[in-house]
Amino acid sequence: MSGGAIMTIPAPPASAPSRALPPDACDAHSHVFGPFDRFPPIERSVYALPEASPEIHAAIRRAIGAARGVLTQPAPYANDPGAMLAAIAGAPQTLRGVAVTNDSIDDATLERWRAGGIVGLRFTEMRTPSGERYPGSVGFPALRALAPRMREIGMHAQLWANASQLAEHLPVLLRLGVPLVIDHMGTPDPREGPDGPAFARIVDLLADGALWIKLVICRLSAGGSDLARIRPLHDRLVERASHRLVWGSDWPYVRIQPAPDAGHFADLVQDWIQDAELIRRILVVNPAQLYDFNNNEEQA
Repeated sequence: MSGGAIMTIPAPPASAPSRALPPDACDAHSHVFGPFDRFPPIERSVYALPEASPEIHAAIRRAIGAARGVLTQPAPYANDPGAMLAAIAGAPQTLRGVAVTNDSIDDATLERWRAGGIVGLRFTEMRTPSGERYPGSVGFPALRALAPRMREIGMHAQLWANASQLAEHLPVLLRLGVPLVIDHMGTPDPREGPDGPAFARIVDLLADGALWIKLVICRLSAGGSDLARIRPLHDRLVERASHRLVWGSDWPYVRIQPAPDAGHFADLVQDWIQDAELIRRILVVNPAQLYDFNNNEEQA
């Protein structure tokens, strides 16, 4: 990023959940930023950058009881996953990452990222509140170009788009032969309910073994405040496709003020699911499969 002071804010704390997460639980969607003297942003940021270093991130995981975590590349770091790779290198048995790049990346770099714990690439069609693409984000066309190389080295694609965009694009993207992981429950309009046409189409497609979805609710309204409308969407996913779900907090909640409490979301997912075996499947078994945590012993 060109010169000028970096606008930062403290990362939000997290309380301990009232009900402990199961052993080896995974927070499958969170972010690290910094330390900024080593890893300044590459692109202009549309939000103040949280001081969310790997050390602070580890403390949040301990607070909520998540033994494992998956880092998603924030847009201000664009296609430079240095901060993420450094965090994973400090906890290789605990962390995985999802980076951002376009098809100009060379094979050696992509393979180096994969060896460093980056298991997927993120592609974004969501826009800022003013309608522009987030600086540093990469759209769905790049996935089509990168898919053959992603298949070869075992990477999945993480997709951030609204439900209507996903319903339009998924039938084509599923034919690429790359596992697809949908952010933020598919970002439906909660006012349409679980039978809204776009969300219903996504749920139907979850029967395909190449599609996964993240139970991350905070982007469906301001910090997940509209829970009465969000819960039926959440329940529909759990009822229809528990074997294709993972859970994430989205800490440190960029562009959400006041910032939510990750411990609250850790309680919420268990309160809403209730069944202990389903909780373990979604928080432990599914992410271990999707994010390659099952190979920890081989990598040790």
